[in-house]
Amino acid sequence: MSKLDTLQAALESALGARLSTLVRDRGELTVTVAAADYVDAALVLRDHADLKFEQLIDLCGVDYSSYQDRPWQGPRYCVVSHLLSVSKNWRVRLKVFCPDDDMPVAPSLTEVWSSCSWFEREAFDLFGVIFEGHLDLRRILTDYGFIGHPFRKDFPTTGHVEMRYDDEQKRVVYQPVTIEPREITPRIIREDNYGGLH
Repeated sequence: MSKLDTLQAALESALGARLSTLVRDRGELTVTVAAADYVDAALVLRDHADLKFEQLIDLCGVDYSSYQDRPWQGPRYCVVSHLLSVSKNWRVRLKVFCPDDDMPVAPSLTEVWSSCSWFEREAFDLFGVIFEGHLDLRRILTDYGFIGHPFRKDFPTTGHVEMRYDDEQKRVVYQPVTIEPREITPRIIREDNYGGLH
């Protein structure tokens, strides 16, 4: 039995009915659980003697609204965590879908792994996922006055205002976007002396 087989069997046994799906692809395992089972599943992954995922090494949001350039059937927003067991030397990906597309909410895992605090803030800032139980859920990358969530697939690619620091006013100011649209025409005909070459 390979190490991946051992891990898969341990995950299936320990998570039991909490396990919605388990996907084995490219030598990696991804488990998906329901939002209602998310915290319990995380505790099992961390504390079960056969698993021991002591570290959350990454957490991000995903917008599945046009996954693989096709219409997506199912919840739009997902939270994906990458877990590491140092003692067992293995990894697993944990996924949970937010049940409501209009108000994406998932439980916070900050009480399970404190390392996910800033990652959850980033997923909130960029995707708008609200993490219930997070004690300091506020923007981390965009400005406090920023409107919207820039990693959502329906977010406009060009904005209407930009922000800059004004030396005279000694503060950040907003102003209309100053970038002029331009047409770039590639040089397709070279002159004989182009660049000083003969």
